[in-house]
Amino acid sequence: MTIVQQVNRRRFLTATGVTAAAALAAGATQVDWGQLLSAAQENPLDPDAGVLVVVTLYGGNDGLNTVVPAGDPAYQDARSELAYKPEEVLDLGEGLGLNPGMKGFKGLWDGGQLAVLRGVGYPKPDHSHFRSMAIWQTASPETSVPTGWLGRWLDATGDDPLRAVSVDPVLPPLLAGERTAAASLPVGGLKLPEGALGKAFEDLGAAQPGEGFWQARAARSVTDLHRAVQTLGKPGEGGKKAKGELAAQLDVVAGLIEAGVPTRAYSVSLGGFDTHADERGTQQRLLTELDGALTPFVQRLAKYDRGKQATVLVYSEFGRRVTANASQGTDHGTAGPVFVLGPRVKGGFHGAEPSLTDLDDGDLKLSTDFRDVYATLVEDVLGTDAGKVLPGHSGRMDGLFA
Repeated sequence: MTIVQQVNRRRFLTATGVTAAAALAAGATQVDWGQLLSAAQENPLDPDAGVLVVVTLYGGNDGLNTVVPAGDPAYQDARSELAYKPEEVLDLGEGLGLNPGMKGFKGLWDGGQLAVLRGVGYPKPDHSHFRSMAIWQTASPETSVPTGWLGRWLDATGDDPLRAVSVDPVLPPLLAGERTAAASLPVGGLKLPEGALGKAFEDLGAAQPGEGFWQARAARSVTDLHRAVQTLGKPGEGGKKAKGELAAQLDVVAGLIEAGVPTRAYSVSLGGFDTHADERGTQQRLLTELDGALTPFVQRLAKYDRGKQATVLVYSEFGRRVTANASQGTDHGTAGPVFVLGPRVKGGFHGAEPSLTDLDDGDLKLSTDFRDVYATLVEDVLGTDAGKVLPGHSGRMDGLFA
């Protein structure tokens, strides 16, 4: 993460009213592998319980060059050199195609595991990164509130912080409630002793006759660490460099779901989408990274019972303006596509495609309220009444799950 990204993330956290310190004060707990795997032994995840994985794309991803209306003359006229030609995109039908960096997503689409939600946004949109992301994370477009939408889900369903885990570099405000907050699991190296010393250390985890409660607990913690290495590998020792930060985060999430950790919601993120200049190459590289991380993750989930209950949400704080700027980039816009992926999803298009000629001062008009998406996920994945999480909002999306 660059210094600029760090500063911007701090500014965002401050602007939302949910600073890292406030989130910790609300009950956030940093956990380690041993604690999570012990929880899996003591209170394993029900194989039929839904799991939600939220992927935040920080910076405002350009939706029109992600799900591309390449055959629309208005798109070609508005974007000149920035536009993709119809033969360059991965055809989805209805005149739309995926960015050429998303070949894995196209395979998921063909397999019915990718839903494209079109024109998602909120009324009276704000072009500020910090205000718009605060709106998406708190699900409160009209007024500023100090709790995130999944934080309110935590408040409504119990007091165990392990029910939600952030694998982000920082705890995002969406996971901070009034009375509790998600646990935080930094992705970092997990390296144990090797050779003769490593064997001796592993033997410390063996049960001994007549040992007391705390001796047994300490021994089990050693065993848990070795199980963590076997289950999760060694994040940070090459995987992060080889596949990217998001892939490292998702590798951890997949391992925790497989291990039966009783977490129902996870948060991961990828930044860099503020493409005001030279967008095409930058965005395609980022979307290729997103594709390369999420595609094997979803394929892995589909291979085992607990994974089949998992659903992935991918969103950004806003789309971009329809017309390219003079720097072959795009400026802050409004509505854009949201992806929902997983074995339970009813693949295909959901919601109406926004018009490129009927605009609101140069911006796309929303056709799907993002709170409808959240309400559907809260009820159909997390099994909770959406009214407890989104008070005053009654909409939802029908037909998103098979």
